[in-house]
Order: sequence, then C-alpha cells, then structure tokens
Amino acid sequence: MAYPGYGGYGGPMPGMPAQGMPPQGMPMGGPMGGPMPGHMGGPMGGAPPQGGYSPYGGGYPGSFGAQPPAANDPMWGYFTAIAGQDGEIDAEELQRCLTQSGFSGSYTPFSMETCRIMIAMLDRDFTGKMGFNEFKELFTALNGWKQNFMMFDRDHSGTVEPHEMSQAITAMGYRVSPQALNAIIKRYNKGGRIFFDDYVACCVKLRALTDNFRRRDTMQQGSVTFQYDDFILCTMAI
Repeated sequence: MAYPGYGGYGGPMPGMPAQGMPPQGMPMGGPMGGPMPGHMGGPMGGAPPQGGYSPYGGGYPGSFGAQPPAANDPMWGYFTAIAGQDGEIDAEELQRCLTQSGFSGSYTPFSMETCRIMIAMLDRDFTGKMGFNEFKELFTALNGWKQNFMMFDRDHSGTVEPHEMSQAITAMGYRVSPQALNAIIKRYNKGGRIFFDDYVACCVKLRALTDNFRRRDTMQQGSVTFQYDDFILCTMAI
C-alpha cells in the first residue's frame, strides 16, 4: 500500500522546491523588509546563495564555537522575528507571518482556522505551537500546494472549480473514491468554487489524516483498527 503525501512520501510534489531550498513567496530577509541579521545580510526577497543552502541539521561543522545550524539558515532570522518569547509560533503569529509576508499574493488571506490546522498538522506534542523545523516543513508544503493550485487556477481568479479540485487531489497522489471526493468538494466549496484558503485547509487535513493513518498501518495494507479515543484524537485535533 503506497501512501500519498504532497506527491508521495519520499518524493516532492510537482512544483515543490528541493529540500533545503527557500520556498517561493517566502521572504528570506529580516523582519518585514529589513536585512537579515549579522552575516546573513541581503535585502528581504533577495536571491539565495548560489546553489541554495544545506538542509537544516546537515553540512555544518561541529567544532567548538561554531554557530548552531539554525543561525546559518536564511529562514532563521525571519522565524525569530515572529516567534514568541518561548521560541515557537502559535496560530495568531503564523497568520500574521503569512499575511505580512504576502505569501497568498492576490489570493484570499489565510483564515485563523486554517492557520490552526496548519499548526495541528505538525504539532506532534500537542502544544498548539510549532518550532523552527516545523516552520520550515510547513513552508515547503505550502509552496508545493500553492504551485499545484496555480496550475489549475488558469484564469487567475483565486479559485478552482470542483472538477479541478478533484484533479489537484489526484495530482498530489491521493487515491480516494468518487464518494470521498464528492464529500471533500461539498465540504470546501463556496458557491460552487474552492478558494485558495479552503484549498490549503483541505490539503492540510488530507496530509494530516493520511499521516495518522499511515503511522498505524504498520503492515502497509490500507486498513487499520482504531480504538475510539485514538480515532477522536486523530480527527478532532486537526
């Protein structure tokens, strides 16, 4: 049983940047237009170093006195500018980040509810917040979903039609029944069209629920047995 992700586990979705590369639409400079702190330099939105940069946690010297890996990451300055005093980001801070960075572009800004489920998708310790690694993982996924949405939003209306939504879900590697697709479209459409915010909310939930299912399907057979409380935890937390 092969499970999808954003294009299948272990493989990027079409349009998604390689691991460690800055996601499109995400400013790489300092807070809201300022330069990155210290040696990172460069105006916000400037081109990344030639060849990109190494994935977080790899390629950095472990010698005494060396800067921690995150300090060498172009997204670190941006993360610290919006994170709370606890060094993590909650839904309100994430919404502010996404709005101020202009990630949605001309599309509908992300609602608080969508930001909450974005956090929940990666909140494996149920704190309601995300750290730096999760922040980077989210923006990689968001960029892939945005690229996928743009492929189907050919008239640049900021919406896709139900049949295009079905095609987008299939393009991400999900294999669900027509009945399930119909239920998804009914849940996320407004006036017969799906807006970008609702599209992302759908992608987040599909990924999170599939992740939860996959972790329990240890034999990769496409079926699992849930205890009631575990089922509630998997579904209500998203």
